Amino acid sequence: MQPGSVHALVGPNGGGKSSLIKTLLGQMPHQGQLSLQWPGEPGTIGYVPQALEFDRGLPMTVDDFMAAMCQRRPAFLGLSKRYAGAIGEALERVGMQDKRKRRMGALSGGERQRVLLAQGLIPAPQLLVLDEPMSALDEAGIQVFERLLNDWRAAGITVLWIEHDLEAVGRLASRVTGLNRRVLFDATPQQALTPERLLTLFSTHPRSAA
Repeated sequence: MQPGSVHALVGPNGGGKSSLIKTLLGQMPHQGQLSLQWPGEPGTIGYVPQALEFDRGLPMTVDDFMAAMCQRRPAFLGLSKRYAGAIGEALERVGMQDKRKRRMGALSGGERQRVLLAQGLIPAPQLLVLDEPMSALDEAGIQVFERLLNDWRAAGITVLWIEHDLEAVGRLASRVTGLNRRVLFDATPQQALTPERLLTLFSTHPRSAA
């Protein structure tokens, strides 16, 4: 992956996309070699999960959640001065600034996904890993996400993006890797998202699509 590129990872459920992400994040043992080559000092990896599992009855506001995820200071002590500005800016970028005092359990699925996008921005990452971030977003949220993708690209942030929406991948990705138990292709969207390659990718017993 080149710095500032948006690299999409596509394939069927069970094909290994989430396992690859967990391995990259150090959450799963593996065999073989997986390496990150940073241009200088090792950078920061941001991560946005597909969904947030929590007790929706908890009296946890958006600010509480951001404090718990983004700072070392205990969340019940409120936002630290060190992170308050960055948290406010991140929530502004995803359109959630006016809902900071709302309980997380009272938000819609799309609103919670926007908050997850915001926490992935703190601290500012050099590599951002997104696990189907569009799955719960409404149309307004999708527009926010697409604007963020363009911002990340312009800022030189590299994005690794798991996505099922192939139309969005075709419009927004710099490069696409097809994964179904093994890498079947790695190419530009125009080269990758052909009917022949997609048929092979989503078949039960994939053949080589290189």
